[in-house]
Amino acid sequence: MSAVSQHVFLTGGSGYMGSRLIPRLLSRGHRVTALVRPHSQGKLPSGCEAVLGNALDGSYRERIKPATTFVQLVGVSHPSPAKAAEFRSIDLVAGREAIAAAVSAGIQHLIYVSVAHTAPVMKAYIAVRAECETLIRESGLNATILRPWYVLGPGHRWPYVLVPAYWLLERISSTREAAQRLGLVTLEQMLPALTDAVESPSTGVRVLGVPEIRAGRANAAFGAALAR
Repeated sequence: MSAVSQHVFLTGGSGYMGSRLIPRLLSRGHRVTALVRPHSQGKLPSGCEAVLGNALDGSYRERIKPATTFVQLVGVSHPSPAKAAEFRSIDLVAGREAIAAAVSAGIQHLIYVSVAHTAPVMKAYIAVRAECETLIRESGLNATILRPWYVLGPGHRWPYVLVPAYWLLERISSTREAAQRLGLVTLEQMLPALTDAVESPSTGVRVLGVPEIRAGRANAAFGAALAR
């Protein structure tokens, strides 16, 4: 159980990370309310309160209170360079609406999953996430921004073949910083990092990159693999 219970409002609750984060937060004594479309309400974990709405139109703003923490997880699934238009029509719009809604609701702490940057690929995706980060800073909200590069987990395992290359690049001085900044993290590392962000709100804007995400409580297995 967490020492201080939070009321968390979360978007993307039926998605890849949200559906796994909600039970974790509930088990630690937090109250969770999730924004969900009507056809996805049944996908929410038991114990989670549902707010029916659309993350892209801000229609949920009046139903956020009395939440104190806002976790924004809506985004295009399986990002790729071919989805540049979707990044702007979904990720950017959902992020912009979430920030405005958080300000309107008097949210004390916003948690936003961005992406590591800069990088030689996925430029459109990075540009949208960086634009949302700018909006967060301009909003005056207290916020934690997490910057993973690729999150390994069910249905997201192909980059495991790159682990040997990362092992080598992290040991070469000229490539070490980029390899660490653009390193792989696991879902088992992201979930504790998100939980820690909920339970340890920041003052101002705090940015957690790949090294900080890996340094969470549940990083033993993947960290050991990279250290060998």
